[in-house]
Amino acid sequence: MSLKIRLARGGSKKRPYYTIVLADARSPRDGRFLEKLGSWNPMLAKDNEKRVELNEERIKHWISSGAQPTDRVLRFLAEAGIATREAKNNPEKAKPGKRAVERAAEKAQKAADAAAAAE
Repeated sequence: MSLKIRLARGGSKKRPYYTIVLADARSPRDGRFLEKLGSWNPMLAKDNEKRVELNEERIKHWISSGAQPTDRVLRFLAEAGIATREAKNNPEKAKPGKRAVERAAEKAQKAADAAAAAE
């Protein structure tokens, strides 16, 4: 059984509130979970200490037992100093797409044609 430390969404429409839970990886996002480990309220200011609340003792226990945190939860754990998260690097993501490259080439060609006509 693969365990995940992940977010379960609560709150009403346009007012999200997340609970950090330990759940079986196969269970749905807001479905059954084994234990509540904390909460995250994105509506609060980033410097508010109640924005992210963690039960550090239980999180450390479950990580040592083999539970895997999701990327968002791992960010919270890294801020709290519980776990480490390596920065991701995807240089391909920064490159423009095929259509953007074509549009840039067309624009450069039109500019070159206009400059040649002006001479």
